[in-house]
Amino acid sequence: MTTSPHSDVTTEGIRIHAAAEFLPQENLPPEFLAADGGRGARFVFRYKITMTNVGTRAARLLTRHWIIVNGEGRRDDVKGRGVVGEFPKLSPNESYSYVSFCPLDTNWGTMEGSYVFERDDGARFPVTIGRFFLVPTAPPLQLESPSR
Repeated sequence: MTTSPHSDVTTEGIRIHAAAEFLPQENLPPEFLAADGGRGARFVFRYKITMTNVGTRAARLLTRHWIIVNGEGRRDDVKGRGVVGEFPKLSPNESYSYVSFCPLDTNWGTMEGSYVFERDDGARFPVTIGRFFLVPTAPPLQLESPSR
């Protein structure tokens, strides 16, 4: 049986697929070197999230909450509005993908968390982002352009 470092979870009709890959030291994005805050991030992972509405009602993403745990067990919570500056609205059968980065001071870790979505009638609900692994041995991501 093969174990995948990725995750794929569906909550309230919203499917979240998450995958990450290690970026070698020479590929560190300059904004992460400058914004590290002195934590010594030496390992940077790029991750891709694909959210798909497999349900029957439209929903818009409002907020995110990431739980990032490094290889020594230190937890960081990251909360914010939207994703990569956007608030995607998904009608039934629509998908939206984005790519972002996670710097760590250990060579492996995990990410998981949740989004809050809102239906057209104003009802809000949490959507689980299943735990996925930030490991140097993860297979490379397929990085087509972010889309709706």
